[in-house]
Amino acid sequence: MSSYDGFAPDFFDRVDGSDDAEFYRPERLVTHIDDGAIAAVGSLYTELGITGDVLDVMSSWISHFERPPSTLTVLGMNETELQSNPMADERVIHDLNRNQELPFADASFDDAVCCVSVDYLIRPLEVFAEVRRVLRPGGRFVCTFSNRYFPTKAIQGWMMLDDRQRMNLVALYFDRTAGFERPIGQVRRPAGLGDPLMAVWAATAAASDS
Repeated sequence: MSSYDGFAPDFFDRVDGSDDAEFYRPERLVTHIDDGAIAAVGSLYTELGITGDVLDVMSSWISHFERPPSTLTVLGMNETELQSNPMADERVIHDLNRNQELPFADASFDDAVCCVSVDYLIRPLEVFAEVRRVLRPGGRFVCTFSNRYFPTKAIQGWMMLDDRQRMNLVALYFDRTAGFERPIGQVRRPAGLGDPLMAVWAATAAASDS
């Protein structure tokens, strides 16, 4: 049985199926959510204690932490954007839609984050499995997202869902990835206050559970 059973055949298709490298070649040194939503991301990271060795996947020139973690590795598509990220200690150019395998050893990071980008993954379960692999026991993978996206590059299934259903979808990604505990979802900033901000995260099994 495939982990993708139950999804419509075109669920992970996109309007623009061309090479993502071309789309992300121009640097976009802009924020994709408003200041209130950015603050909601940072406060969540602080509340969860995301302070150690952190991987920021599908990253850009801003990583949304209130205070930089001990070390921050940013992985994304645009070199100029990643070089402009003042919190980054290591920068890695990598296209997760082309190659889901992360270029890191097992158990390399305390935690991982993905901000306003999970909606672009065409093979999310493989990516979640790779994030699980590079996390240490008890590490969290924190996905935050809003209702903004590039409509030509977001998967079609994402665009058919409302905010609550999108939270359920990301929770399903965790549920179908071996090694993650039960996911937690929160509305961090309700619609009507500007850009809404939703979060779903899950921890890997602690060492005593593995």
